[in-house]
Amino acid sequence: MRDMSNGPTALLEDECDLVHTPTNSHSPRRDVPRVVVWRNVVLMSVLHAAAVYSLLLIPSASPYTLLWTLFCFVFSALGITAGAHRLWSHRSYKASLPLRIFLALGNSMAFQNDIYEWSRDHRVHHKYSETDADPHNATRGFFFSHIGWLLVRKHPDVIENGKKLEFTDLKNDRVVMIQKRFYKSSVVVLCFVIPAVLPWFLWAESLSVGFFLPAILRYTLVLNATWLVNSAAHMWGNRPYDVNINPRENRFVAFSAIGEGFHNYHHTFPYDYGTSEFGYKLNFTTWFIDFMCVLGLAKDRRRVPVELVMARAKRTGDGSHRSG
Repeated sequence: MRDMSNGPTALLEDECDLVHTPTNSHSPRRDVPRVVVWRNVVLMSVLHAAAVYSLLLIPSASPYTLLWTLFCFVFSALGITAGAHRLWSHRSYKASLPLRIFLALGNSMAFQNDIYEWSRDHRVHHKYSETDADPHNATRGFFFSHIGWLLVRKHPDVIENGKKLEFTDLKNDRVVMIQKRFYKSSVVVLCFVIPAVLPWFLWAESLSVGFFLPAILRYTLVLNATWLVNSAAHMWGNRPYDVNINPRENRFVAFSAIGEGFHNYHHTFPYDYGTSEFGYKLNFTTWFIDFMCVLGLAKDRRRVPVELVMARAKRTGDGSHRSG
């Protein structure tokens, strides 16, 4: 299911500082016919229909199953937010081997492409945001940037510009390359089998409830939470740091994507490990990374000085900035 899913994105320049290239600085749009990937259309339709059906099973689920579903949601979401995004795409902090393994397992449970491919597309997204080279170009509308980009073949500019970037850091990370090698089998086990079977084995939950809630419904919710960063957070909200780019501050997205909705800040300062000026506010991922640092499993968090944030907001913001 290689074309099925990705998440938010970014590009390394110099010491992994990600640079946004404004839309009007990119080459003129090439009108390329969109080739529909019908397999993905069918799979996504079936998945979302199954997720809707899953809602009917919630009243019959054990409280333990509901807690397990929540745990699987957070674990798989962290595999994207703290893992593929903040660690591997942006290198905004350093993680020990045990933490990298933990995040790689969560990433496989999230089933949004392997770490290498996710990070590669995310770097392209940041470098060529809102152009044809952006995998989920938000100027094409909400549907395209949310899910439509997964239902068609990639624009040639995405592939062409992706080849220009440097991914040595990802290739040199053993955890990333091992996960890439065994990705399909890890997805089957971590995204579907373990979430469904463990409730049945440990507290006699029915296999159908175990499959539809902690596996199907949870997977669909994590997918859409990630996609909202690509769509809603590029369309709705204020722009306190840079009014010249599309990404916005969207608190609903920040809540649903455990901290990834402060998108105007993130695209202005992509190397900041917190992706937000406001610490733990609607940002569980930042809390998680800080806790890992307390445990000695993470270090070297990169942060933007307050003076720089204030100066940038004053110079290029839309006037809505407030410190808190």
